[in-house]
Amino acid sequence: MAPRTFSLTLMVILFFAVCFLKVTTSRAFNSQNYYDALEKSILFFEGQRSGRLPQSQRLTWRGNSGMSDGASFHVDLVGGYYDAGDNVKFGLPMAFTTTMLAWSVIEFGSSMHDQLSNAKAAIRWSTDYLLKATATPGTIYVQVGDPNQDHRCWERPEDMDTPRNVYKVSTQNPGSEVAAETAAALASASIVFKDSDPSYSSELLHRAIQVFDFADTYRGSYSDSLNSVVCPFYCSYSGYHDELLWGAAWIFKASGQSAYLSYIQSNGHILGADEDDFSFSWDDKKAGTKVLLSKDFLQERTNEFQIYKAHADNFICSLIPGANDYSAQYTPGGLLFKQSDSNLQYVTTTSFLLLTYAKYLGSNGNITSCGSTVISANKLISLARQQVDYILGDNPEKMSYMVGFGDKYPLHVHHRGSSLPSVHAHPARIACNDGFQYLQSGSPNPNTLVGAILGGPDFSDRFSDDRNNYRQSEPATYINAPFVGALAFFSAENPRHKY
Repeated sequence: MAPRTFSLTLMVILFFAVCFLKVTTSRAFNSQNYYDALEKSILFFEGQRSGRLPQSQRLTWRGNSGMSDGASFHVDLVGGYYDAGDNVKFGLPMAFTTTMLAWSVIEFGSSMHDQLSNAKAAIRWSTDYLLKATATPGTIYVQVGDPNQDHRCWERPEDMDTPRNVYKVSTQNPGSEVAAETAAALASASIVFKDSDPSYSSELLHRAIQVFDFADTYRGSYSDSLNSVVCPFYCSYSGYHDELLWGAAWIFKASGQSAYLSYIQSNGHILGADEDDFSFSWDDKKAGTKVLLSKDFLQERTNEFQIYKAHADNFICSLIPGANDYSAQYTPGGLLFKQSDSNLQYVTTTSFLLLTYAKYLGSNGNITSCGSTVISANKLISLARQQVDYILGDNPEKMSYMVGFGDKYPLHVHHRGSSLPSVHAHPARIACNDGFQYLQSGSPNPNTLVGAILGGPDFSDRFSDDRNNYRQSEPATYINAPFVGALAFFSAENPRHKY
């Protein structure tokens, strides 16, 4: 059996060698293609807006919606984003989306050029809402809409008549993961607006500190406090320790206050600083936190953060075929694969971390080590490019998984507003059950949700362009947000520089 095992191993190595050779010797897209995708990836957020739309709204098939959100509870919760293809405003993924949009601008905003203002507008649409949601001390409004009732209807956000119940966490019913992620969102956004709008930036940071103190003082999971309305939709399976470390890290970055450095050092062991984790998502922030904090060691030689660099290396090494501790799975077409439900969310977050870590390694001779294997920043960039290009159409299906990009992209998107006639084309209300005819229709969506990245193909690189297959055909804000940074990186790339 030994020779057969060796042969299989050799075949796997050769397969990935071919994949990486392909990435480094040919280019499916150029900087202009990436810029086009960047513009579209930001435009997508306009299709997810809740509230009163501004005159600058470019996805004009959308209309005002959720205009009385919070009113029955005597609080203003108008605005923010619908997370995916439904009409609920979920606080945890919205906050994570905001943090990742902000991090994209922080790292790669200088490469966004005239899209920077649109990226900032996308962030501000969320932070304005998060400021409303955190205006009452000791309380955070974390959700608007009953998801169980919402999912029984297929209706436009402009028509929705399902209960707009408001859900909150408080000192009596804590929710440390959603509170700490909200603090991270506010703190990271404060960095984005520090120069262009210092008073707004200051307000965001001040609120972030208040919200983090609430998250840390009143510890508990919002999955316990709000069980049936957040589970199984956005149940926190990783717990809240990762968010506390993540939130403290972002406030430290935004404020420079030594108290947050001390907090990280004192609580890191308890909050998972010593643990490796090999995915990064709206639920699990450990890998992202390690990469974020590794910058302080790589660029500023703050020795207290050397441990985070080591754990960031472990995460990176798990992704590189042939490297020590390699454990990632890739489809035959070369796509990172984590799970069958909305797999591309992990691909976009991982691509972002690869590029961000490659940037940080510029202060470390552009290399790191996976045991005895030396890994260059260029290797990380090549792997990230492979993932980005796959999403944009360089894949076995020859299909772009970004709606509106390229010649072939999904037409049957699992998204209520996109799949129903717009309020401008069909002003009469479409009732809850009447909308299901559009869900079941074989016709393409009448409204193009430009820039939306969908859940993506299965482990065999197969994709079903089926509106009913939400695992593959539903978009989400947290899929797009990290992709904004990755696209900014490649759109600004000097084509004469070989990776």
